[in-house]
Formats: sequence, structure tokens, C-alpha cells
Amino acid sequence: MSSPNIIQSLLDFLQRLLGQGPLAPGPLPQADELPDGTPAPVKRKVSLLIFDPIITTQGGRRLSHVMGWNDPNRMVADLIMDLCEISNGYTNFEIVEHILVNEFPIKADGFAYTGEEYLHCWRKGSGFHQPDAVDYERIISDYQLAEKVKSGAIDEVWTIGFPYAGFYESRMAGPDAFWCNAPPIENSQTSGRRYIIMAFNYERGIGEMLESMGHRAESILEHTYRRTSPANNLYKRFIRTHKSHPGQAEVGTVHYAPNSRQDYEWGNSTPVQTSCRSWLKFPDLSDQPVVLDCREWGNGDIRDHHKWWFQRMPHLAGSSNGIYNNWWAYIVDPNLVR
Repeated sequence: MSSPNIIQSLLDFLQRLLGQGPLAPGPLPQADELPDGTPAPVKRKVSLLIFDPIITTQGGRRLSHVMGWNDPNRMVADLIMDLCEISNGYTNFEIVEHILVNEFPIKADGFAYTGEEYLHCWRKGSGFHQPDAVDYERIISDYQLAEKVKSGAIDEVWTIGFPYAGFYESRMAGPDAFWCNAPPIENSQTSGRRYIIMAFNYERGIGEMLESMGHRAESILEHTYRRTSPANNLYKRFIRTHKSHPGQAEVGTVHYAPNSRQDYEWGNSTPVQTSCRSWLKFPDLSDQPVVLDCREWGNGDIRDHHKWWFQRMPHLAGSSNGIYNNWWAYIVDPNLVR
């Protein structure tokens, strides 16, 4: 039997051959709404895997303690609160499974650090194993992740670990999985539905966790709008910057504020004309642009910028041109993307 991706590709090719755009998907299923007409909040069940190896040569302490890095549990709790806040209460992640892993994860080529090997590389600043990639299929198998997703016990997976653990920031698995800041995981269809494996780092902070979620959002929204005409592609409009569209900046991207000249430049004080405030009134985007600088989006603070960016995403009930007006629906559940 042909896969849905192959069938859709053939249909899109035929449409282009006839001089038309891609076939539009069918009607959207009705999303739950509150009495005031806003999207009903959703709960997402998370399996949390904390990779914090025990270092026997350091008194049996865990790596995060040996290195003086952040408390992974506190970080996860803070991220959940931030995501609820910036999604206007829509997104409610719940840790339903908490697994503390005592060993270093195994790489795709079978390698695994010992505690002393890792500490030696960290102190030296070099010598980390290459290739770095972790064995995703082994992790999915070892922790029965596909079976848990299929049964509904969990909706997605969060890992939190250390530098050079070998994870992508986010990666999608399941039938018809697509790019999510990383290639889709192969041989993962048995889950019966798409799910995402996030990876965070307790050597970093909450801002970096939000950045990983931001890249997840960018990938999913790019795919959501892939069949939309340029005139109706609200996501492409949302991410405009002064650098990409001089004089027509909107909200920008995770890496680029409206006035950024390069990646991660969220503290640029150069004023630019931007329509970023209009997105707070979505779907009415008719406000005139204003001249703003980094004081509007956090003065260079990574966490403040990313919260500011997420808060301007459409989060209303209803739909426009076959796409929900609540972008968070797609970000938290990739199975809604058609």
C-alpha cells in the first residue's frame, strides 16, 4: 500500500502540472472551545527521562552535582509554567512518568562514556566521542516509548541531560513524521501516531529550553503552512525581520528579533519599524507599524525574548484558510498537521 506522503506528493505534482496549487486538505475537525469562545486548554502527558549518570570516582555523586550544574527537576517545572503562561493557559504539560537514568546513554555506534572519560574530556575541552549522535531507536525500545504513545499513556518524551549527550533539540517519531529541527526518526511507525522527543540540557538555562521549544514550533508551523499560497501564509509574515524584509519587520524568529542583524542578537538597540504589536490583536493585523528596539523584547535576555516571541503567536478559536487560528494546537500535537 502506498504511504500517505507518496499519495500526497503525486497529487501535488499533478496539480502543479495542471498549473494549480497543491490540493487543500479537507475541513478541519471542530476544536473544543470555552464558553467565551477561546480554545479549551489541553493536557499533554510527558515521559521525562533524566540522564544524570552516577560518577563512582566522585563519591557516587551524580554528574549534575559533580559539575555544579542546574537541578533538572526544577528546570522542567519552570519550563512547564512558562509554556502555560505564554500560551495563555492553553498548554498544560504534565510529567506522568519520571525516569532517572544512572548511566550515560549509548551512542548510535555503540559507544558510551564512563564517568572519568567524560570528566576528562570536559576538563580538557576536547576529545569528545565522534560521531556524537545518540541511539534513538535503542532509547525508544529500552523505555517502551512507542508502546506508551500508542496506548495513550504518554503524548511525548522529554529528555534532559548534559553537553555532548548526543541528542537533537527536538525530533519527531511515528507514522508520517516530518522534520522537527532534525530528521524524523526512522522505523518508528509502531507508535500509531506522531510524537516528539525533546532534549534539554541542565548545564544551560530555561531560556535555552524555550529556544528548543521555539525551533520545534518553527518546524511544525513551516510544515503546517507548506501548502498555503504566499498571500495567505501568515507564518511567513510572522517571522519577517528588518534584515529579511527591510521596513516590513513583524515578530521575527527564535534567533532573530525584528532588528537582529545576526543570530542570537536579541539585544540590538537599533530602532526599526515593525508590526510586531499587531499580532497581539490577531486576526486584526491592520495596526500601523511602530518604531521599536530591543527594549520591547527583553533587552537581550534570552528567556524574555523567547517568551515575548511565543506570546505573539495566534491563539484564538476558529480557523483561517483551513488552518487553526490557534497555532499552539499544532505545536503541542503534531498529529493535527495535515
